[in-house]
Amino acid sequence: MRLTDLTKGATAYVERVDDASARDPIAQRLRDLGFVPGEPVRVVARAPWGADPLLVRIGSTRFALRRAEAQRVSVSLNVGAGAAA
Repeated sequence: MRLTDLTKGATAYVERVDDASARDPIAQRLRDLGFVPGEPVRVVARAPWGADPLLVRIGSTRFALRRAEAQRVSVSLNVGAGAAA
């Protein structure tokens, strides 16, 4: 499941961040910001009609992500599912 698939208020756990290309700077930046396997992430708000941005909370920080950025983040509803990846 992708981060963009979560509904408002839903919490999931990061499985991985996929690179769109070799040495993808956006994927690396997401990992640097804390989108790492096993980390809980929650959708705080969504723009209407599926538009940008998507407001997510990871740790104690909130980030506004474009849908294209959030689409790179694979999540699981199960605790610890991403930690083994």
